Order: sequence, then structure tokens, then C-alpha cells
Amino acid sequence: MSADQGLREAWEKIPTPGEVGQELERFAGRRMERIIAIVVGVGALALGTQALVTALVTLQVVDASHLAMMAVVFVPWLAMLVCCTLGRGVRLTAGIFFVAYLIDLLLWPFVATHKNVVPTEQPWIFFLVNVAGVAAVVAFPLGVQVAWALVGPFIYGTVRLMQGDFGPDFWIVTAFDVSFTLILGLVLVALGWMFRSVANGVDDARGRAVALYTEAASAEAVEHERVAVAALMHDSVLAALIAAERAGTDRERALAMDMAREALTRLANAEAPAQEGSDEPVEVALLAEDLRHAVTQMGLTIEVEQFGHGAVPDRVARAMALAARQAIGNAVAHASARGLAVVVEGHGDTGLTVKVSDTGSGFDPSQVGADRLGIRASILARMTAVGGSATIDSDRHGTVVTLGWSRI
Repeated sequence: MSADQGLREAWEKIPTPGEVGQELERFAGRRMERIIAIVVGVGALALGTQALVTALVTLQVVDASHLAMMAVVFVPWLAMLVCCTLGRGVRLTAGIFFVAYLIDLLLWPFVATHKNVVPTEQPWIFFLVNVAGVAAVVAFPLGVQVAWALVGPFIYGTVRLMQGDFGPDFWIVTAFDVSFTLILGLVLVALGWMFRSVANGVDDARGRAVALYTEAASAEAVEHERVAVAALMHDSVLAALIAAERAGTDRERALAMDMAREALTRLANAEAPAQEGSDEPVEVALLAEDLRHAVTQMGLTIEVEQFGHGAVPDRVARAMALAARQAIGNAVAHASARGLAVVVEGHGDTGLTVKVSDTGSGFDPSQVGADRLGIRASILARMTAVGGSATIDSDRHGTVVTLGWSRI
């Protein structure tokens, strides 16, 4: 594996502040899910511990069936607590606990003892009814949550009456237990739905604000490009075109080429026409520092990597810096800066290479509209004007813009 490939693969695995479309866009929702998992873990710990203690204290018959029922529900309960603490696998373990508890509840009349049962002493499965409810809040959609909150207490009431052989003393106590769990379960479902709705509303508002800001910034950039190009078309560009059309001799064609090169340089540097630079040498480290400053101005926290050393003419350094800035801006605007990486590599006295890469969804350069000058003028034409090169490789795995200049 080459150094460039290794660097690119490493950056693909590192989340950046630009991953708004996949991560930060749902920030409030993810934080709310974490808070709900913690609250569920605390509640499940309290009620589950009470159920476990009750199960051990009131265990009248020690046989395989009773121990199996306890293991079926308390092992997933313990796993759910661990996952709630770690913040991973909460939905899976909560779903497993819910199903395990439902199985235990349905088997309860056939396994639990029917002798010497006191109506006022709730069995240990009673304390887990609402634990199963909050597990449903974490693991399942709203419909399943509401269904369990409405049906679960009545299932418990039915199996409790079956255990008491539908004795008159059981009806009043069971009715109280069912009403209590029914009200509490509905309240828990309503709270979960409300908090999630608020978090989703915050995320949606943030997403709309970012989209509107991006659209406004893009429109402003397009208008800026149009104004700059229109101003140039009335002087050096138009003069170069007229000279090229009228050139009839070798000398006239050479003069037209010089005028065209000068016009192309001014066109490529439309946003900074007075900063085309000179032939004075500029160290590669200064170019890297300029890009670091540009990245900081854009509000990004990525590191601009520098390898090698050397110097290039000032005009080349300025052109490469402006072209790299445009490539970085394109990565921010169109790829949300996913996996954005900037590498500056000096080749001693022979030249310089700058690579700007991202891991966005990519694009087809041939499909870019003719009125969009971000690539054609600000990158390709700018590098051509100083005798350099610019290549753009893009696919569904990302985009790599390579800027190069060589003395040879």
C-alpha cells in the first residue's frame, strides 16, 4: 500500500466536523436516545433488583422450570443494564428482554404454584411489567409501545387471576395493580414520544438552517464569479480574443499567445487580480502555512500535512494556494467536508504537488454546468496559466484534486 492510499484510508475512518449530513445533523436525536437509555437503565435496575430479590425470597419450589423462568428473564435484564451503561446494543438487548418477559408472563400460570398464594403479595413478574414497557420504548416503534402499554397490564392481570383460580380476593388487588401499571406505562410512552419529537424538531430545524445557509452562500459565490468574469471580459480577455482572430504571421500569433496567457492568468485570479505574484522563490512551508490559515478561516479543524521541501516561484505558489482553497471550498460545499485531507509535498528544486481529497459521494466533472467556474476557471485554468497541471478524480468513494507544478 502506498503512502497516499494509507493516508486516504486513515482519513476515511476519522469523523470530521463536516460530516453534518450523517452525524451532526441528528445530534439532538442521538443525544436524546442516549439520555433515554440511561434513564431506562436506572429504572430497570431499581425495579429489576426488587423483582430479583422477591423471586429469591418467595421461591417455594426449587426445580428446573422455576429456575429456567428466572434465568430466561433476568439474564437479558442484566445484559440490557450493561448495554445501557455502555451506550451500545441497547435496542437489541431491550428487545430480547421484552420478548423473554412476554414468554415468562404467558408461562406463569402453568409454572407458578397455585397453593398458599396471598392476594396482597405481588409476584416478582409484577415488578417487571413496566420494565418491559420502557424496554419497548427503547427497542420498538411507537405502535408497539402503545400496544404493550394498553395490553400488557391486562395480560398480567389475567395470568395473576389464573394463578389465584379467579378467587374473589384476587379481583380487587389485581384490578388495582392493573390500573397502576396501565397508567404508569402510558405516561412512560408519552414521555418518550414527547422527548423524541422535541429532539427531532431541533434536528430538522438545524438541517433546514444549514441547507438555507449553503444555498445562500452558493448563490453569492456564483454571483461573485459572474461579476469578476464580466469585468475581465471587457479588457484583457476581449483584447486577447481579437488579437488571436486577426493574427496572420508567426510574430502576431506569438503576441496573441502572450496576451492570451496574461488574460488567462487574470481570469483565473479573478478574485485577486492584483496578487498574481512574481518569480521570487517561496518555500513550500509558507504555502502549507497559508493553507492552514485558509482552513482555519473556513472553521475546519483538519490538519494540513506537509512532506518534503523546496521552493517555487511566488506566482506559482499563489496560484496553487488559490486553486487549493477552491478545492477545499468545493469539498466543504458539496461533500460536507467528509474525510477532508490536504497534503502539500515538495520535490526539492523540481516542483511541488498539492492534493485535496474528501470521502463524499463524488460527482461527474463532465456534468458540471458551463456557468459554474469553480473548477474550470479557479482550478484548471489557474494552474494552466502558470504552467502547472490539475487533475480531478471522482467516484462514489470520494474526490481527489491533484495540483502539480514542475520546472521541467
